[in-house]
Amino acid sequence: MNFTAQQIAGILEGEVVGNPEVEVSKLSKIEEGTEGSLTFLANPKYNSYIYSTKASITIVNKTFEPENDISTTLIKVDDAYQSFSKLLEYYNQVKFNKQGVEQPSFISESAKLGRDVYIGAFSYIGDQVVIGDNVKIFPNTYIGDNVTIGDHTILFSGAKVYSETMIGKHCVINSGVIIGADGFGFVPDKNGEYSKMPQIGNVIIEDHVDVGAATTIDRATLGSTVIRRGVKLDNQIQIAHNVEIGKNTVIAAQTGIAGSAKIGENCLIGGQVGIAGHITIGNNVRVQAQSGIGRHVKDNEILQGSPSFTFGDWNKSYVHFKNLPKIVKSINDLEKKLNGNN
Repeated sequence: MNFTAQQIAGILEGEVVGNPEVEVSKLSKIEEGTEGSLTFLANPKYNSYIYSTKASITIVNKTFEPENDISTTLIKVDDAYQSFSKLLEYYNQVKFNKQGVEQPSFISESAKLGRDVYIGAFSYIGDQVVIGDNVKIFPNTYIGDNVTIGDHTILFSGAKVYSETMIGKHCVINSGVIIGADGFGFVPDKNGEYSKMPQIGNVIIEDHVDVGAATTIDRATLGSTVIRRGVKLDNQIQIAHNVEIGKNTVIAAQTGIAGSAKIGENCLIGGQVGIAGHITIGNNVRVQAQSGIGRHVKDNEILQGSPSFTFGDWNKSYVHFKNLPKIVKSINDLEKKLNGNN
């Protein structure tokens, strides 16, 4: 699909400097730009590339003024990085703008589909499912009974959504995600054998949530596992039963959150973090990668380590950790001298 500089400037509310009719059909890095490609310049570190790039169109900040001759057509905007991101979002909307029901697929007679829905081949839509307008469900997706999916949500191939799950509007559920599987609940008997505790709750995902590939979110034992508005989850995250994650919190890959943990709003949690069950983490908390959180955490804390403690203390302690062999040797030498004097 081809776009002219003038069309792109219209989408971005930008100003064309150069040929408004030049066309592009692909995207590129500025240092790898080729004829017919679109790129952007936001970081001054890359300024030199704008004089050599072969890209046909480059998005730049309004403040940018070339110091030498350039061949690329410029589109000047308030924020080149944000504008390029907006353009990528627009491109995805065009790319994924599919409609209709492909065959073979199964849709229960009791399911309700909104306008302009797309359901890919080999998908299963269960009883009493409610799907909103402009929802895109890609092939090989399973939607269990009594699930609701809000407008403009996308479920990519191979996603599995168990019964009773509620997914909001403008969500993205990536391939391999499993939402609503049973929580990890087993009860030992007097013989030491385990019997399964029924998990009869559900999962609620609010609006504008992104769930990365192969992430799993377990249904609650009772009540709901809740992912609040604007949460962004990376790939391969495990969220156990009855967990609640506050709005606009971002969690990186391979993090595991045990049952009934409560995480506040606007938190940033690094990769491979382990969070114990039944604890509360406050708002605006920062957790460094590979930390282990086993206690309640107050608002605005920054944590690192396993078990974790405050980031400032961890940095001070690390100076001593890495010098520990020298410190031990010094202590041993001092003890030998003292013992020799005695």
